[in-house]
Amino acid sequence: MTVDFDSIRGEISKAVVGQREVVDQMLVALLCEGHALLEGVPGIAKTLMVRALSLTVSADFSRIQFTPDLMPSDVLGTNVFDPSSGKFDLRKGPVFTGLLLADEINRTPPKTQSALLEAMQERQVTIDGEKYPLPGVFTVFATQNPIEYEGTYPLPEAQLDRFMLKIIVGYPAFDTEREVLSRYNGGFRSVDIDQIGIRPVLDAETLPQLRRAAADVTVEEPMLDYIAKIVRKTRENRNLVLGASPRASISLLLGSKAIALMRGRDFVIPDDVKEIAPAVLRHRLILRPESEIEGVTADRVIENTLGEVEVPRE
Repeated sequence: MTVDFDSIRGEISKAVVGQREVVDQMLVALLCEGHALLEGVPGIAKTLMVRALSLTVSADFSRIQFTPDLMPSDVLGTNVFDPSSGKFDLRKGPVFTGLLLADEINRTPPKTQSALLEAMQERQVTIDGEKYPLPGVFTVFATQNPIEYEGTYPLPEAQLDRFMLKIIVGYPAFDTEREVLSRYNGGFRSVDIDQIGIRPVLDAETLPQLRRAAADVTVEEPMLDYIAKIVRKTRENRNLVLGASPRASISLLLGSKAIALMRGRDFVIPDDVKEIAPAVLRHRLILRPESEIEGVTADRVIENTLGEVEVPRE
């Protein structure tokens, strides 16, 4: 099927100025039925982007503010006794939605963080021993602040690996920030996002079709070798305690297919792999303490790895 991705970006841009790379990576997660961790300082429109995306793809939206006292039942829901019927009724939690914004996910204890694991991996939740399926579009976009560590609970490696992508949301360029000011000066308010005319581009029927189209993108054998070599190369890097997992290989493959589709092709090229590799790999690499002291970063390791692996010839 044919979808104008520029139309999707255009609708989101009615609420969020710039951030095209971030928006594209969010679309990759949605197309691949993956989940994304958005990392950036407060006030750079992370919540607004997810809300705008939900309107563009006709998906329900829920937001959970993660706090130290949040309980798993606050996320999943709970059975409540109804005296009139003499039965327990399920009061569904905010996880029963299309796009879920898990705001400041590292501010809640591991027990509550882990409540999302089954939902993210199995697309279902278990409440009092009974399993409940989640909507087909279900996607988690979790946020965390990169500079504030007091009162936080770092996500364990097992949970980080459940996120297909880690998307870095940076400060806007000067012209972009100037446009934001101009919009607010003209009366725009992010709390009134429903009133700014974002038009749905996808619906409940076309999104599954688009996901199938991404899955059907052709990947030749040399490209499979290329992806596998990149991931395996991270496991040999002397700056790392831990390289990327086989799940990273799968995510890199699926993400490359989605990028190819968004660029109007039905086949993957090396540039697709290179484009999505940092978002797929950066949160899966554990640096050696001495390398961190020397200023080595996960993104630098990825950049060097991409430079060391031979690119397949067409």
